[in-house]
Amino acid sequence: MFDPIDAYCERTSPAYWAEPVNAVTNLAFLIAAVVMWRRTAGMPTGRVLSVVLAVIGVGSYLFHTHANGLTALTDVLPILAFILIYLFAATRDLLSWRGWWPWAAVLGFFPYTVAAGSALGAVLPLTSSAAYTPIPPLILAYAWIVGRSHPRTAWGMALGAVIQIVSLTFRTLDEPLCDAWPLGTHFLWHILNALMLGWMIEVWRRHILAQARLAKARARG
Repeated sequence: MFDPIDAYCERTSPAYWAEPVNAVTNLAFLIAAVVMWRRTAGMPTGRVLSVVLAVIGVGSYLFHTHANGLTALTDVLPILAFILIYLFAATRDLLSWRGWWPWAAVLGFFPYTVAAGSALGAVLPLTSSAAYTPIPPLILAYAWIVGRSHPRTAWGMALGAVIQIVSLTFRTLDEPLCDAWPLGTHFLWHILNALMLGWMIEVWRRHILAQARLAKARARG
């Protein structure tokens, strides 16, 4: 559990500050969290997602300074929490599927990732990013369904998927490009992933506000 982990190009020793760029770029998550916290005033779900976004930054910082099995959990578990909370909110608020549907989406996420990860792994060199690659197709699937009635929201979700695909590309290339670029490319995953997660909260927020305006307009007749 406490054995050192050397998983990224920038790390060349078990020292605390062996990954300075990977560590510092976790500030991007905190910045995104603060911005979205302010923008989601009065929206409990948005506030929860913003807090989890900040926790992602802290957990990732701990892993890139104290790289071991325990801090690896602080790195991945908050990301999983964000995904599940957002999946619940997207099913409930963006798809407008109520009742047991949001819970079914959360539970269904686990077998989906296993199946999608296996399918994608058969055709793509996913390496360390294998656990995250099922996410963009899932976002695009939601965008396709949402697009039938809310095209602007769908385009926002699609943009989020594109940003994550780019960020995952940099995450995957970190080790293969290590000899040519000793700094690695993992830090770009931090910056782009923070941007993407903040943007996905913003997409949800805009949808909620648009629906509220529409409901008021209908109430006025």
